[in-house]
This record gives sequence, structure tokens and C-alpha cells, in this order.
Amino acid sequence: MALPQMHFKRGSTKPELPDDGVLRYFTMAFCPFSHRIRLMLAVKQVPHHTIYVDLIEKPEWYKDYSPLGKVPAVQLTNLKDQPTLVESMVIAEYLDEQYPGSGRLFPTDPLKKAQDKILIERFAPVVSAIYPVLTCNPNPPADAIKNFEAALGVFEEELGKRGTPYFSGQAIGIVDYMIWPWFERFPSMKINSQYELDEKRFEKLLKWRDLVAQDEAVKKTALDVQLHAEFQKSKTLGKPQYDIAFKNIS
Repeated sequence: MALPQMHFKRGSTKPELPDDGVLRYFTMAFCPFSHRIRLMLAVKQVPHHTIYVDLIEKPEWYKDYSPLGKVPAVQLTNLKDQPTLVESMVIAEYLDEQYPGSGRLFPTDPLKKAQDKILIERFAPVVSAIYPVLTCNPNPPADAIKNFEAALGVFEEELGKRGTPYFSGQAIGIVDYMIWPWFERFPSMKINSQYELDEKRFEKLLKWRDLVAQDEAVKKTALDVQLHAEFQKSKTLGKPQYDIAFKNIS
């Protein structure tokens, strides 16, 4: 059953979803945290229904799936009571464990797994620092870029310490996928704010970015940088245009 390519809003009728045991993925097209799960579903080749949710005018029925109204959310319709998972890292770890066929993305060694999860958590200061700039806030903090580059420097240094093409080693893994969504969005700042990452300061990260961009799951889930820029600009006006994600789809 094909669902309409639109974000369901307040007052919208709850979509009729087939009771076929196929996983249901609730998302917003431009949400980087939801992008994490879009990547996981692509890598693991998990069949799923995608339901898009407007995060400003959330449909009333969405609280039945995500009490806090957040995305991503994944409903496990093949299990008794059809539970729903929220929080991107929780969902990512669940999918990695439940669908190991294509290879595990989290390290199997407990210590390495813990260290990778810590590193992913350390990306939070990167996100919080750049968010006002990335979303075209007309009055971002004066030190936003400085704080962003300082936080991102942790990852430039860590990639050097690991001495491998990916954070996860010789092959792409969980750290790479979990931080990638923001790297897909960073180039849009050149369009809206005339900012781009310094080639010398972030030499390793930029090489890593070019490498990850060639990954099949990354290419399959990518949105064009111009679309990201347009969406971010629409947020400046206080009216996010979620459905522009579909404007080039016939």
C-alpha cells in the first residue's frame, strides 16, 4: 500500500495502514535524527511503511505512537501489542541486533561498543552549537561558529587517532552513520550563510565525508543540498515547508 508523500498535520485523518506485520517508520523528511534511522533501514534492507509527520502541527493521533510527539518512531507491528520505539540511538541499536544479516554496525566487543556510543554522544555539542546557523536563525550566538568548530575538532582529532578511513575502521559502521546526517546538511550553510568547513583544519573529516558520500545507503537516503537549504530558509520565516522534500518526485 502506497502512502501519500506528504507530512500529516493537525486535523488530518489517521492513515489506514495495512496490518501486515511490516515495520512502521514515523519520520520528518528533514530531521537528522530520523535520517539516522532511514540509513539503518537502508543498510539492513528492512521492509517498512514510511509515515511523515509535521512537527509543528502534529496530528492528534500521533501521540498514540510517540507520546512526546518526537520523531523518529518505529512501530514493531510483528510483535504482540505492537510496541513503538523512540529515540534514534535506541532504535538504531535495536535494528542492528534484530537484523544482523548484513553485518553488525555496532562493535561486538563491549568496550569498543561503549566507546563508540560515547563518541556519538560527544557529537551533541556539535549539533547544539551549529543549530542556530544551520536553521538560518537571523540572530545566532556570536560564538556559534567558534563553538561548532571546537566541538567538531574532537572528531577531526579522533579520526587521526584511529588512523582508519572510517570511524569504525576499514569499513563503515555505526559512528559513521550516526553522525553523517549533519554532514549531509553542513554544505547547505554555504548557500544560506556563506560558510564552509576549512579544508586545512578539517582535512581528515572532509576526506571522510567524501568517502562516506559514496556509500550505497547514504546515496539512497540523500536529499539534495539545495533542498536542505530551501527547507532551512523556510524555517527562518517560521513556516517550515516540510513537503518540499517531495517536489522533485513525480
